[in-house]
Amino acid sequence: MHGVIIDVKVDPDREQEARDMLNNMVVPRARTHRGIITAYWLQDINGDILRSIQVYDTEENAKETAQRIGSQGPPPGAPVTLVSVNTYEVIAHF
Repeated sequence: MHGVIIDVKVDPDREQEARDMLNNMVVPRARTHRGIITAYWLQDINGDILRSIQVYDTEENAKETAQRIGSQGPPPGAPVTLVSVNTYEVIAHF
């Protein structure tokens, strides 16, 4: 298994809009990613970073998704700014 970790910076004045975009657009789209097993979205309690942790069945599927997200970024006018997209090998889980 492989994972993709995506960090975006949320405009603090548009936090509810960012959450709506997450639930109405991002999560449904992520469900269609080839090879996705599971995903979590975490909001930094003391800051403005929203982190997505997505787990994929293969390295190829994880890298393909990371490349696509990195090149597309959020849509114009979105309440978030892309900070980073990285791919990892899952070496343990429970």
